[in-house]
Amino acid sequence: MANPFRDMSVFMQGLVAVAIAVVVLLLGVYIPLSPVAQERDAVDKAVQQRSTLNTEVQQLQVYRQRYGELKQQMDALSKQLDTLKTIVPEEKETDEFIRLLQGAAAASNVQLRRLTAQAIVPKEFHYEMPFEVQADGPYFNLMDFFGRLGRLSRIINVGDLEFADPDKSKGTKYPIRPGTTVSAIFTATTFFTKPADVGPTSAAPGAKSAVKPAGKP
Repeated sequence: MANPFRDMSVFMQGLVAVAIAVVVLLLGVYIPLSPVAQERDAVDKAVQQRSTLNTEVQQLQVYRQRYGELKQQMDALSKQLDTLKTIVPEEKETDEFIRLLQGAAAASNVQLRRLTAQAIVPKEFHYEMPFEVQADGPYFNLMDFFGRLGRLSRIINVGDLEFADPDKSKGTKYPIRPGTTVSAIFTATTFFTKPADVGPTSAAPGAKSAVKPAGKP
């Protein structure tokens, strides 16, 4: 029986062989579940995953670039918070408040005579802690003392200021130093923020706290 393939020329046989190989290759690529089709699907999925990952990496790089800026902002805010805690502390810190008053008085050569704790006044975001204070000394020394109170790290407001003759001022009498011309009675108010710390101050409201005269041991 004649074989048509053998009867063909070598060139035609080559063309037929190539055509058959192409057909087999195409069938292997497009027939479902064939090894070639499975590999192609795996490659397509890998390409899609790589594209997705590249997109996510690009998005994360934006945050990476901003990380340094955000860290600097956080550090600045942390420093601001520390400063605010010094200006308006969370705790009452009554002892520190009295120490600041005595330090300012000593620097101005003013004598603190007494502190009288008043009732704490709650506000929306903070609490006021007022004291009635009596101090005496030369007039300009007292003015310097009030100026120093305004420059302290902790906020201390002065109000209800009254000047009187040292010999006639109310309160406990003390020996008057030479050069003392006026006695000042005023309300010194400081602030704190911690709600749990609301309660009696170091002295009960209305009680008088003796203060060692500034500038003397």
